[in-house]
Amino acid sequence: MQTSEPALEDYLVLILLSGIWGASFLFLRISSPVFGPFFLIEMRVASALLVLLPVCIALGKQHEIVSNWRPILLLSFCNMTAPFCLLAYATLNIGAGFASIINATVPFFTAILAFTLWQQRLALKAIVGMFIGFFGVVLLMLDQSGPIGSNANMIAIAAALLGSVFYGLAINLMAQYLRGVSGVAVTTGSLFFSSLTLLPLALWQMPETMPTGSIWLSVFSLGIICTGFAFVLFYRLISRIGSNLAVTNTFMIPLFSLFWANLFLAEEVTFFMLFACTLVLTGVGLTTGSLARLINFCRTKLVK
Repeated sequence: MQTSEPALEDYLVLILLSGIWGASFLFLRISSPVFGPFFLIEMRVASALLVLLPVCIALGKQHEIVSNWRPILLLSFCNMTAPFCLLAYATLNIGAGFASIINATVPFFTAILAFTLWQQRLALKAIVGMFIGFFGVVLLMLDQSGPIGSNANMIAIAAALLGSVFYGLAINLMAQYLRGVSGVAVTTGSLFFSSLTLLPLALWQMPETMPTGSIWLSVFSLGIICTGFAFVLFYRLISRIGSNLAVTNTFMIPLFSLFWANLFLAEEVTFFMLFACTLVLTGVGLTTGSLARLINFCRTKLVK
């Protein structure tokens, strides 16, 4: 629900948030080969928890975590533990921009799972959007210059898609069982449970020789900025302009990720990647209805 007319500050925050979440794929690509998926994600969720826990306590939301710990525990696995690790594993073999485009398929799996598990209506426009989006993913995989040349890369792509499935399940779980719980409480509780769940795996996969130097900037940027700080920004944005406009950052995240990966890692951005990205994001817009809302919003603002 939109609570106020968006100001210039809100648009700048929306762009900033998209840039931050786009950079998360860059940091995964840099850090995952050095630390391994489990240890890296433990560092991510633990450092983000250090940011959000004081915010949660200051807002007096900790009691919501206690009273809803069972669904939050389940959500933490579907929204953080599993997809974070799967994406970290995927970026061992595929590029950051590639992974971000695949991750943009989350709304498709959200709609499919809502239809199959909770019998929610699936509109024809949403089905068409899914076909367009998945066709974009297929084109991306068929790109001759893309990372499709080995079984390891195919497994990585499958892992990224499975991560999107978990995200889609998490969105449905939150809508079904945590509708009245604040976002700060859900995220803080999820970070807490995810930190506990991953701790044994992180200790098992801990590097024998702990890396030093600038690599830790990527690790803590991933946790503190891309997870903790970004969620604070996101909830603040929702409270100011509503969720419908806030989630339009879905369209900008892959573009930022492609840009950061090309700028800092020299990852090639091919025509196939851009075309596939356009198809995926068009499909997302049709499936969620956000494309029509975004077009109407821009038309209204530009006509004025």
